[in-house]
Amino acid sequence: MNNAREFNFDGLVGPTHNYAGLSFGNVASSSNIKSASNPKEAALQGLAKMHALSQRGFGQALLPPQDRPNFRLLRQLGFTGTDAQMIEKAARASPVILACAYSASPMWTANAATVSPSADTADGRTHFTVANLNNKLHRSFEHTQTERALRAIFHDEQHFAVHQALPPTPAFGDEGAANHTRLCAQHGAAGVELFVYGRSEFDPAISGPKRFPARQTIEASQAVARLHGLNESGVVFVQQNPDTIDQGVFHNDVIAVGSGNVLFYHEEAFVDEKASIEKCRIAMQQIGAELNPVRVESKWVSVADAVSSYLFNSQLLMKSDGKMALLVPQECSENPAVASYLKNLVSDNGAIDELLSFELRQSMRNGGGPACLRLRVVLTERQASAMHQGVVFTDALYSRLTAWVERHYRDTLLPEDLADPALAIEVQTALTELSGILNLPNLYEH
Repeated sequence: MNNAREFNFDGLVGPTHNYAGLSFGNVASSSNIKSASNPKEAALQGLAKMHALSQRGFGQALLPPQDRPNFRLLRQLGFTGTDAQMIEKAARASPVILACAYSASPMWTANAATVSPSADTADGRTHFTVANLNNKLHRSFEHTQTERALRAIFHDEQHFAVHQALPPTPAFGDEGAANHTRLCAQHGAAGVELFVYGRSEFDPAISGPKRFPARQTIEASQAVARLHGLNESGVVFVQQNPDTIDQGVFHNDVIAVGSGNVLFYHEEAFVDEKASIEKCRIAMQQIGAELNPVRVESKWVSVADAVSSYLFNSQLLMKSDGKMALLVPQECSENPAVASYLKNLVSDNGAIDELLSFELRQSMRNGGGPACLRLRVVLTERQASAMHQGVVFTDALYSRLTAWVERHYRDTLLPEDLADPALAIEVQTALTELSGILNLPNLYEH
């Protein structure tokens, strides 16, 4: 067994964090459309969570925000002239397109890629497949810079393999680790990789949702498993319940989360719950591990309460004693049904014995909780040493980034502020400085 550790790569919230309501099917995002955001508060809340987990001894790193506005997108859609002229023309002709060019959604790094650690892969390397996110315009162009960032951080091909995004067609809609969970006895041991899909492009027998789009296809999940060289016996594919998707559960990580041998899930998460859990149980037995399912019944917490509180969009963290800490957003304590459930959960002396609560309201109002904000990467000691060290979270980096945010981020950002060319200059100045802080000099090349 390799001596391995799980790192959470959190997305550093970008200076253009705003509530444009671009994500149809994401209830929180749609509910707060066109309200004022606070980019500075959002970034500081995210940094505070990273710092707290780092202080607790959990592996913590970050992925930087992407270059904004995306002038390449504006040019591709027919806007011409200087940067300022393109912004002015887009603001006049299509504020929605301008909002897409300014989107700060890469902060939710659960959608950056799907990751398979070296203990699971045929060639013994850690594999990343960048998500194409082709269901939404504002996210569909992220993969180019995500791939650049991942290749810069995980540059040693002896240890890492970074795959390009799948073809950007509906058949291969891929939203990354938000629809992927790894189960195992220990992080360094062989695991079971659980892929959850919402629909099929080629199999008419698989029924999808009717109201909101299913963003992950089984064809995409199968392609990622092949690219990563995963053993078929260690892979499980299950379908997300289409009725829950139609209630605002746009990703599996809004209704289920797993870590180690624990799968924390809602009874309405999957199509044919019993068969889905049994598949996971059998696969775990084949690697000599025992699945520990923690099932939340609808009579305790409804799907609506799960969505509004983001109970399952939480971080499940394996502690040194083998028990689990559940990092939840503060909204969980404000929902009576969820708060009551969590109180009973930690008092039952089960696998989850500790709650950590964080104020992440800026991210939550845009539709992303603690689980959305992080990409989990299991690394051996040698791999951890081989990756780019400038993104590994330390007290010194925390201090530098906090000061950087205080210097460059606005306290208030409204949708109409995106039309001001001065914002673009502010953002590009800030990101140029950030590349120096993280020692990633070529990150924002156009």
